[in-house]
Amino acid sequence: MARVLIVDDSPTETHKMSTILDKHGHEVITAESGEEGVAKAKETLPDVVLMDIVMPGLNGFQATRQLSKHDTTSHIPVIIVTTKDQETDRLWGKRQGAKGYLTKPVDDGTLMSAISDVLP
Repeated sequence: MARVLIVDDSPTETHKMSTILDKHGHEVITAESGEEGVAKAKETLPDVVLMDIVMPGLNGFQATRQLSKHDTTSHIPVIIVTTKDQETDRLWGKRQGAKGYLTKPVDDGTLMSAISDVLP
């Protein structure tokens, strides 16, 4: 199964997504900020990153851009998982390098489908 990095400053959202991923046999790594997420992605090289947008410091758009531009992490697909549901946010996320965009709350099927879509 896949190694999944969840980058989200909400313990509740992180717990929800971790529970879904655990149930489906995925290895879960977590980070509570954009900065920590970028560092952990470079260190652990996960198969996919689930990225929140609204976080203090480095936001999810900025962290996604850093991951998609860096040689070490540019191959890792980023799926944005956020409460921001505007079309402009979706487009901006794609322009930063995101391969997927989900709106919270995310159910099991939607999350697992998005992950399978971006994995080889």
